[in-house]
Amino acid sequence: MLMRVTDSTDAAATKTPSFLARERTIAGPGFNRWLIPPAALAVHLCIGQAYATSVYKTDLVEHFDSSLTAVGIIFSIAIVMLGLSAAIAGKWVDHGGPRQAMFAAACCWSTGFMVGALGIATEQLWLVYLGYGFIGGIGLGIGYISPVSTLIKWFPDRPGLATGMAIMGFGGGALIASPVSSNLLEFYSSRFEGGNAVAALFVTLGAIYLAFMMFGAFTIKVPADDWKPQGYDPSTTKARSMVTTANVSADTAIRTPQFWLLWTVLFCNVTAGIGILEQAEPMIGDFFPDNSTAVAGAAGFVGLLSIFNMAGRFGWSSTSDVIGRKPIYMIYLGVGMILYLGLALIGSSSLVLFVAFAAIIISFYGGGFATVPAYLKDLFGTFEVGAIHGRLLTAWSAAGIAGPLIVNGFLDFSGGEPGELTSSAYQPALFTMVGVLGVGFVANLLIRPVHDRFHETTPESDKAAVQ
Repeated sequence: MLMRVTDSTDAAATKTPSFLARERTIAGPGFNRWLIPPAALAVHLCIGQAYATSVYKTDLVEHFDSSLTAVGIIFSIAIVMLGLSAAIAGKWVDHGGPRQAMFAAACCWSTGFMVGALGIATEQLWLVYLGYGFIGGIGLGIGYISPVSTLIKWFPDRPGLATGMAIMGFGGGALIASPVSSNLLEFYSSRFEGGNAVAALFVTLGAIYLAFMMFGAFTIKVPADDWKPQGYDPSTTKARSMVTTANVSADTAIRTPQFWLLWTVLFCNVTAGIGILEQAEPMIGDFFPDNSTAVAGAAGFVGLLSIFNMAGRFGWSSTSDVIGRKPIYMIYLGVGMILYLGLALIGSSSLVLFVAFAAIIISFYGGGFATVPAYLKDLFGTFEVGAIHGRLLTAWSAAGIAGPLIVNGFLDFSGGEPGELTSSAYQPALFTMVGVLGVGFVANLLIRPVHDRFHETTPESDKAAVQ
């Protein structure tokens, strides 16, 4: 089975331009592995702009004389395409190498902005769907998974720390993109009328992101076949029951119960995180007496959540290297249940408690994203961990649909207007998230090491596993 995969990969490689070929990215002796995280961050900080769409959402609604729902579909398409493209292209990313994957991601992400700008300038909303949503979403998916397997191979001794350093860029990208986009939009608004300012913003962002992502693509390196960190002994990993030294292919992994249990874990953790993102901003408005302070408070709170989202991706994933992946998810999900219960019962009585509970939950949301590649490496080995990660990210797409549906469904059922909802209107959704996290907690408890019958034992797979 693996021989056929390798053959098809080799055939595809002959069509790859030489400057993108995997063999051109192999690091020489003495290469410093700490140069790899900045290359990965260059990509993740750029695609993290997806979390900063609120900067220009209102301008798009006015320009197209449309609704928030119609404009919000742009982001939904992008997230769905992220999951689908990551799942479909994952094996190509693993075997083709990170440089061509990052190159493709840069082209798609930048093209998405350019096509979106054309749609805004010509008042064709479907072109924005096609550009930012569809084409840009493909760039999101490929860019998100492109450095994962490479980082794990460079940091087999600390995979949680390595993936956390890169993936925190996706959570922190909005911290950079939001003020930059706001300033650029203000600058262009004084020179262009209507939506043309947003079109100019899209063109500028597309050009900037192309440059930075290309920097990441052409500085990334993969380790030589016989490379390992100084002082690292792979045999020591055998002492940890949840860490395998064998390998499982992507096609085989999706036939294991471990894959679907971890899919459920990620889905529940992400759904709960999205629940905070959907509810926290309007809920915090209840603590402020007038509209002006409510707006300022909400803006500051959203910024704080972004910081905790980013910090959780690095801090919690690094902690997982010490205590293990399964225990860290027990914290994400178990403590998350307690915090959500606290939000529902006493969160509305104290601003300090509300902010603390929400911030810790969102840190678990970020930590779950950053820890899952290392969890996959522990369970399935390094052979096609990028491809397996890509397929697992379909849980993100599903949660991106389920989370808002749960929250908005309960709020619509309450019958209140968005600006008039009280804390009691949010309680049903908060209690539901406790149940969602409970399902994920049980799924995580059920995860066991992958059975030997799923391990690849052919000479071809053993050779591929070290590449």
